[in-house]
Amino acid sequence: MKKHTEPLLPDTYYHVYNRGINGCRIFIKSGNTAFFLQKYAAYIEPIAQTFAYALMGNHFHFLIKTRSEAEICTYYNTKKTKRDLINEAANPAYVNKSRANKSATYIISAQFGTLFNSYAQAINKQNGRTGGLLEEPFRRIPVDTDNYAAHLVYYIHHNPVKHGFMEDLTEYPFSSYTVFLDDEPTFIQRDKVFEWFGSKQAFFDYHGTKHPDNPDWYDENWVEI
Repeated sequence: MKKHTEPLLPDTYYHVYNRGINGCRIFIKSGNTAFFLQKYAAYIEPIAQTFAYALMGNHFHFLIKTRSEAEICTYYNTKKTKRDLINEAANPAYVNKSRANKSATYIISAQFGTLFNSYAQAINKQNGRTGGLLEEPFRRIPVDTDNYAAHLVYYIHHNPVKHGFMEDLTEYPFSSYTVFLDDEPTFIQRDKVFEWFGSKQAFFDYHGTKHPDNPDWYDENWVEI
C-alpha cells in the first residue's frame, strides 16, 4: 500500500491534503476557492467535522474528524439523488439497491471522490481543459493526540506564510484562520480548536509565534505556484 493511502475510518481525526497533477494550479480563477468550499460543505460536512483548512494555488490542507459509522451510514442511506426521486415518483416501492450495505469507510472515500471529480469537471469546463486535475489517491494522515491536532492547525494556517504569500495570517482570505477572528456561523469547529490550545487567547498567542514544521506533515518537493 502506498504511503498515506490507508482506508479512512469513521470517528477518526485526519490531516487530508492533495495537490494538482504535476503541481498544476487547481484554484485558477476568482471564485474557484469559494466554489470548492461550497462543494466541500455539500459532500464532506455530512460525513466529517472540519477544524481547519487552507486553500493554496496548487494544493490544499484540511483537518477533519470523520463522523460515527451510524451517522455516516444513515446519511448515505437516506440521501436521494435526482434519479432516485424520479424512480420513486414512478414507483413508491423503489429502493436503490446499489446504495445498500455500504461501509462507512466506502462512503467516506466515495464522498471525497465525488467532491474532487465534481470540482475537476467544473474547472475543466471553465478553463477549456481535459483530463485529471488532482493527484490520486488523495493523501491522509491520522491525527492521534490533541497536541498533534493543535500544531497541525497552526501548520495549516501558516501555509500561506510558509509559501511566501504574505506575512500576516489575517491577510489571507482562503484559510480558516480568519474564521476564528469573529463569531459568525461557520462549519469550522471553533470551540474544539480553542480547547486544544487551552483557550481562545492561547490559540492566538500560539499562532503569533514561530514553531518548527514536522516533516511528516508535508512533502518538501511540493513547490507552490
